[in-house]
Amino acid sequence: MVIDIKTGKASNSDNVRQNSFKAWILAARPKTLSGAMVPVMLGSAFAWKTLLDTNLSVMSNEELTTRIVANVLCFLFAMIMQIDANFVNDYFDCIHGNDNETRLGPERACAMGWVSLKAMRWAMAITTAVAGLVGLPLILVGGWEMILVGAFCILFCFLYTTCLAGLGLGDLLVVIFFGIVPVCFTSYLVCGVLPWILGIACGLVVDTLLIVNNYRDFDNDRNAGKRTLVVMIGKKYTEWLYITLPTLALVAVLFQYGWSEKNMLLCFCVYFLFVQSWNQMRMIKSGRALNKILGKTARNIFLFGILISLLIIFS
Repeated sequence: MVIDIKTGKASNSDNVRQNSFKAWILAARPKTLSGAMVPVMLGSAFAWKTLLDTNLSVMSNEELTTRIVANVLCFLFAMIMQIDANFVNDYFDCIHGNDNETRLGPERACAMGWVSLKAMRWAMAITTAVAGLVGLPLILVGGWEMILVGAFCILFCFLYTTCLAGLGLGDLLVVIFFGIVPVCFTSYLVCGVLPWILGIACGLVVDTLLIVNNYRDFDNDRNAGKRTLVVMIGKKYTEWLYITLPTLALVAVLFQYGWSEKNMLLCFCVYFLFVQSWNQMRMIKSGRALNKILGKTARNIFLFGILISLLIIFS
């Protein structure tokens, strides 16, 4: 497929009208929103469990409403920023020529001509502004430092695709911005506590999605000079890294909440799913078939969020 990077026009064999509603849904990648929801889900579970164990009964209706609104805004901010990150990734990968005919992953909106480059630039600006407006009221709960947190989220949303992902720093950013930041600051805004261990554990699990993505794109990234962590350490060590991350995360959760039979059973259910995906990934090795492992990993992460939230609530 040939695309004019000035106009964003390309041959379109998928019958998706350019800049149509369907095109924007495809560009937003709704399946990725679970990755943004899980950290906020865990932060929320920790926060409300903490409040239930302490002073929820003596809290005024006004204060309770404020915390609920702050929690909802955290969910909205996370999802809008995920869509913004998808738009940024779609746009810059297109103009840099990364989304070409050798791509093994799902088609991207700009490269396929579903969304014009001009429209995508407007979309990035609008979603960034909307995310900022949604997050702005949180300063009333968390203080002016929330502006700094939001600014860093927006800044690294752009830096990830434009430069840092190609320097082997993508996985670190995932741990920080899909683990520590959303888990800890969601909890902080609701109950005033920063659950660092839970945030790190979440970030490690969410990073398995990036690991599979870069494992699939190993040859393309290496040939393009894109130095992801997978390219740096090789596919063999990446396979072991994939299963090591949820192992460390679940062990950390058990150390935090205790090694009871109930807790171990919930963690085992999550771990069993990751072991299944890990074995399938090692058998497939390469090619478009790894997209199935990408989908299963996203499922694993979502179930991790649900089951560990239950573990926290009923601990």
